[in-house]
Amino acid sequence: MAAKDSGITMENIQILVAAHKIVPMPQQAMYVPIQVGAALSSTQFPEFTQDDSGSGPNISQKNPYFNELTAIYWARHNSDADVIGLVHYRRFFSQTRQKNLSKILNATQLQSLLEKTAVIVPKKRRYWIESSASHYRHAHHEMPLDVLREVIATQQPEYLEAFDRNMARTWAHMFNMFIMRREIFNAYVDWLFDILFAVEARIQEDVETWDGYEQRVYGFLSERLLDVWLEQNQIAYTEVPVVFMAKQNWLLKGGRFVARKIGIGRRQ
Repeated sequence: MAAKDSGITMENIQILVAAHKIVPMPQQAMYVPIQVGAALSSTQFPEFTQDDSGSGPNISQKNPYFNELTAIYWARHNSDADVIGLVHYRRFFSQTRQKNLSKILNATQLQSLLEKTAVIVPKKRRYWIESSASHYRHAHHEMPLDVLREVIATQQPEYLEAFDRNMARTWAHMFNMFIMRREIFNAYVDWLFDILFAVEARIQEDVETWDGYEQRVYGFLSERLLDVWLEQNQIAYTEVPVVFMAKQNWLLKGGRFVARKIGIGRRQ
């Protein structure tokens, strides 16, 4: 599915910048700072949209479990933008990779990209020596991934083959980052939350006993679902690099990865 004539203007693009604290934000009009978990905060961030605002439904109170996904749920039911995206205050799409908010993807660049495809995703994250499934199992509690597969098998069986293929691959489009034309965004978000809410109904009692990091389970699971949906629906996409605004300690990350592979610090 390609966008032959985008027909998109700066006024109807919303790239949500998810944040749980007040931080510097892009000054371009298409970027919309959104305070995630606003319903749980005693403070409304000035010049931010709150993920519990608007007349439509929201899941702001579920932010400790769904993380930045509360922003896209808000957008699905409360935004009228023609193009919707999700980025994070610490990571943005960028064609330069400079750690500078004035150098991230701009409206002109985005409009050019949308003339080619209707979906923008990050460059693939490659694991090289393990699959997407084994990476998840080494980094998180394993049970939710098994329940996720069971839910897909029973409620969305036409997606099961694509799910298994993607879990066996050594790459994925991660970070819950994307930009989509509205009709595609609506379809993806409806599908995503149908699955995640079904998983939630089965595991939330256990999740309540986990530490704060692991309680963000639905955000972690959703990172494994974007490619499943794109592939099954034969949606064409364009990859754009991601720039991390904070310095990444790749040596530390690599050490933790190796430790988990040999069972040190692995979550059960």
